[in-house]
Amino acid sequence: MAFFTNKPTRTLIFIMVVLVGLGSLIAKTYYSRINQSVDPRIKPARELYGQYNALAQDNNYSGVFQLLDSVESIYSNYPHYKNSYETGVIWNNRAAAFLTLAIYKDSLPGMGGIEKLNHMSLDSLLILSEKATLTSIDIYNQWNTKFQNQGAEDIAEIIRPEFMIGLETIPEKKQNNILVHRIKEIEEAQWETQRRLSVAYTNLGLVYRQRNDFENAGQSYKKALELWEDNLSAENNLNRLLGKPLRKRSIIQKLFPHQRKTKE
Repeated sequence: MAFFTNKPTRTLIFIMVVLVGLGSLIAKTYYSRINQSVDPRIKPARELYGQYNALAQDNNYSGVFQLLDSVESIYSNYPHYKNSYETGVIWNNRAAAFLTLAIYKDSLPGMGGIEKLNHMSLDSLLILSEKATLTSIDIYNQWNTKFQNQGAEDIAEIIRPEFMIGLETIPEKKQNNILVHRIKEIEEAQWETQRRLSVAYTNLGLVYRQRNDFENAGQSYKKALELWEDNLSAENNLNRLLGKPLRKRSIIQKLFPHQRKTKE
């Protein structure tokens, strides 16, 4: 008990409690403001996406495809989002699901509800995966052409006319907050979409690998690494093709993953 009756200790504990409480309040206020700035038109799509990882981990591919269709239907209602990087993510997730089914469908549990896909041949599933992957690559490339290396003012000028359609009934101050938030999302996506594109090329390489098309598989992995040099999946798949040892992620990389490139 002496520990807690010591005055300096009591003071330190009080300060720590105050700081934790203040931090929680700041975080709550910060995230509340972010949530208020999220475009309300597509907020349901983002909430739905919160279920994606759980469905994929449970091998509930019927749920995965239904979820992706539902999310895409929300985005497709608004011209600004119809060919956005978010739509590219949807198509790449479809590609990954088709590819997983092609490779592992005979051994995956919980495959009920997708009998049609279960009876598809390996070639048919690979075709579906390839088409979805190429669609995502096309969307990402178009998006990059439009937004890559653009500053906040240029992004605002590009998106404002189309983006603001449907927000007219919202108070002007909130409209501006939503627009500013979207501009920040696009700025972050300028870097993130390079990694997404890299993942898409990795998936494409896996499709070619399943067809024993080693030349195109290797080219796809190399393209993936050009876009994102830390893409360990692409690197190790290329190593497998070349008969080289696989590289493991270092402890430093696990603890401090590379998050952002330095802008030049």
